[in-house]
Parts: sequence; C-alpha cells; structure tokens
Amino acid sequence: MQFIYKLSTLSFSGVHPMARASKPIVSSAHLAEGGMPALSELEFSLTLVSASFQRWIVRCAAAAGAQLTPVEVLVLHTVRHRQRPKRFIDIMLVLHIEDAHIVNYAVRKLEAAELVRSQRSGKEKLIEATDKGIAFCDAYKEVREQLLVESIKESGINEEAISLVASRLRAMSGIYNEAARAAATL
Repeated sequence: MQFIYKLSTLSFSGVHPMARASKPIVSSAHLAEGGMPALSELEFSLTLVSASFQRWIVRCAAAAGAQLTPVEVLVLHTVRHRQRPKRFIDIMLVLHIEDAHIVNYAVRKLEAAELVRSQRSGKEKLIEATDKGIAFCDAYKEVREQLLVESIKESGINEEAISLVASRLRAMSGIYNEAARAAATL
C-alpha cells in the first residue's frame, strides 16, 4: 500500500486529466474486488504502459532506420551499454528473459542486420555492437530526445518523480517475482 500511496503523492502537473481520474480504472473488476483494489488498477496501468512502451521502441527504431521487434531493440541497447561485449547469459539476466531461444533468435536477427556480432570466449558467447549497431543506437537516441524527452519535459513531469516511480516499480517487480516463484510451487 505504501507504493500506491507514494505514487499518489507525486506531482504530475500537465498530465492529461483522464490520468488523474478519481474512480479507479481497472480491466478486471473481479480482481479489484479482492483485498487490494488498487493493485488491480496498477496492473491495468502496467498493461497499458507495457504496450505503449513496446509500440514506442518499435516505432522509434523504425524512425532510426531499422525494423526491429521490442526484444531486438532491448537486446541491442543492452549490448551497446558501456560499449563492451556482453555475455549471452548476462543479456538474459539484465532483460529478465528466462527463455534462451528468445534472446538467441534476437541476436541472430541483429547479426543478420549487421548490428551486432558474436564470438566465443571459452564456453561463453560474447555479443558486441558493430559500428552499424552503434550508429543505429545513436540515431535512436536522437529520435528519443526529439520526440519523447521533449514531450515529457513539456508535460511537467520532473526527473525526481520519474526516478521515484522507477524505483518503486523495481521494488514491485521483486515482489511479483517472489510471488511467481511461490505460485510455481502450488
């Protein structure tokens, strides 16, 4: 409940009036009737944010010059992070992807597009961004700055509020992961 309270105390001036509706907006009323109705509201919001974010990164990638899936965009940015090769297993860990074939397929498509290259180092597979991949990431960043960053700044949402929400969402992800592990044992 503290998470929901903290989110409700954030000042998001400039946010669309519908985003501040006093009546909870849920997609599963039967879940909202449980012990924590606000959790159903949060879950619906996460669904909307997830879909919007995936749509954004695909369209931003297209504007930057590449037709990529959301996973491919995320893998490429993860590989580019700090401009050093990444172990395949670390990419899976960072992106919280359990199925190796999902990341492997994305890496193969990125290799075919010449955005990354892979090599073996002992038993480990290392992936690194190519010059073309780095150029794409730079173009993506330019589109992001122009279209997304400027819009958020104009909305009045400040960086402190964004950081607080991000921190709370990471904490919530840990709670959901713990609940997922517990559900797997039922």
